[in-house]
Amino acid sequence: MKAKTVGDVIEQRAKLHPDRLASVYHDRRTSYRALDEYSNQVANRFYDCGVSRGDRVGYLGKNTDAFFEIFFGAAKSGVVLSTLNWRLAAPEIDFIVRDSGLKLLFAGAEFAPVLRDCASIDECGVSVVFLEAGHGEGFAHWRASGARNSPAVSIDPDDVCVLMYTSGTTGHPKGVLITHRNFLAQRHAEEMLGGWALWADGEVNLVSMPVFHIGGSGWGFLAYYNGATNIIHETPDAPRILEDIAVHGITRMFIVPTVLQQIVQLARTASIDLSSMRCVVYGASPISPDLLKTALAYFDCEFVQQYGMTEATGAATFLPPGDHDVAGNARMLSCGIPFPGIEIRIVDENRRALAAGAIGEIAIKSPAMMAGYWNRELQTAEVLQDGWYFSGDVGFLDSDGYLFLVDRKSDMIISGGENVYPAEVERALAAYPHIKEIAVIGAPSEKWGEEVKAVIVCKPGAEFATADLVAYARQHLAGYKIPKSVDFVEALPRNASGKILKRELKARYWKNAGRRVN
Repeated sequence: MKAKTVGDVIEQRAKLHPDRLASVYHDRRTSYRALDEYSNQVANRFYDCGVSRGDRVGYLGKNTDAFFEIFFGAAKSGVVLSTLNWRLAAPEIDFIVRDSGLKLLFAGAEFAPVLRDCASIDECGVSVVFLEAGHGEGFAHWRASGARNSPAVSIDPDDVCVLMYTSGTTGHPKGVLITHRNFLAQRHAEEMLGGWALWADGEVNLVSMPVFHIGGSGWGFLAYYNGATNIIHETPDAPRILEDIAVHGITRMFIVPTVLQQIVQLARTASIDLSSMRCVVYGASPISPDLLKTALAYFDCEFVQQYGMTEATGAATFLPPGDHDVAGNARMLSCGIPFPGIEIRIVDENRRALAAGAIGEIAIKSPAMMAGYWNRELQTAEVLQDGWYFSGDVGFLDSDGYLFLVDRKSDMIISGGENVYPAEVERALAAYPHIKEIAVIGAPSEKWGEEVKAVIVCKPGAEFATADLVAYARQHLAGYKIPKSVDFVEALPRNASGKILKRELKARYWKNAGRRVN
């Protein structure tokens, strides 16, 4: 593939095999020729609507085939696509709309109520196009009047393609600027690697992880880059995944451990033909050794773990199939080795490189690294220096160059593959009138790996029910950020300088969980 921009990918694939199936979404089947033409129409409609090169448009919706028409249409026109997490509450969406300066927003009809609570839509003059007809004309009708020819615009590989928001350690999400070069650099690294990373003709890929994450949109783009067929699911649903593996002959999928566990549990009671599967890629949150060994025994295919982040446009390291063993081994506890062209370094507090075995901050140098954070020059300068990205994650490299993750960024909670920053939850709940102090931590969960727990000191004489706090939280936070449990204490543990000792708090809940305390 000689593509220089993301838009080139779909144009070249349409020329190579126009009639090959590109997408299946429910009963809608789209060829590469049609996807190319639809994305051209989207690109030209942007100009018709007064959206110019460099302007931002948003997508607030579950996975659909329309998303990739918009994705490639934005790439061809030089418009920047911002993906919004549909689990967010109105105040969170409101912040992103204002911060990104959206001109146009595509949204699923089910999110009309939350948009009505976003003052920014009217105040900022954002036009909304709903994906389904019935709430206005609908996306298909909006797209239909666009010209089918490729837009006459020159796109530079270093132009920003996607603005993807991540949870923020200080309470507000940050917009990650991902360029065309970033997306393609990750693909080139996979081509250099070969082996499991090379896709054969006729492969069928599952896109079920949310497209507002790089693990959803980036994974879908990878399949199109390789000329595969994407089977698109709105959300990851274990019964449907198993059914479609058999129905569509799915060969590859990216999945988080929580969903993999659901698939394995369901598969034990169902007779499903999984012989088409060639590769299961997993990541985004820790996986237990027992689950991994069980999944390896059940699926007769290659398994690959990946470690990365939005800032790196996806994966930076991988654990190869050859390092997976049903009997288990030490390397299965690692994040693997860097992709070709990517360097990993462990550094001390002064950002000096450490020797093998020493624990420190994980630094990454990659051609797929983000251009920076949107409108956050200071935060960009803090994490990007001399070509290195300082992740905030803590780990070590063994003598063979395998990366082992010791701790996640600060106190971040990873619940079902979703990142939750305690500071964000604490900031939202601190205004609750009966709370004097609050600390939010991750507690063990069989279902989610970790779940959000609030440890609260009430104001003198104040009492309230947990259900009332949860109802309050729902007005300000996405559902996955709401505490699943609340404990009331007389005082929070602190060090001599008054800082809350979250590690000590977490130890109370993790000591009998059979896992390390982050």
